[in-house]
Amino acid sequence: MDSEEEIRQLLRDIRDAQREHLAEYRRVAERSLALQQRAVARQEQMGHLYRRLVLVGGGLVAVLLALLV
Repeated sequence: MDSEEEIRQLLRDIRDAQREHLAEYRRVAERSLALQQRAVARQEQMGHLYRRLVLVGGGLVAVLLALLV
């Protein structure tokens, strides 16, 4: 009977450890997803900024070319 109780305790310990690992995995996965979402948002912001700079730069080049002609 004592060995059966030891086996049950061991199985409980294994179950508890698996639950802890699953909780940690979920936490890390959520953090990773949040970081990816922030990176995508920042990338979109930089894309908008780049487009504005290209438009302004293109406008300046056009004005300079018009002045040269």
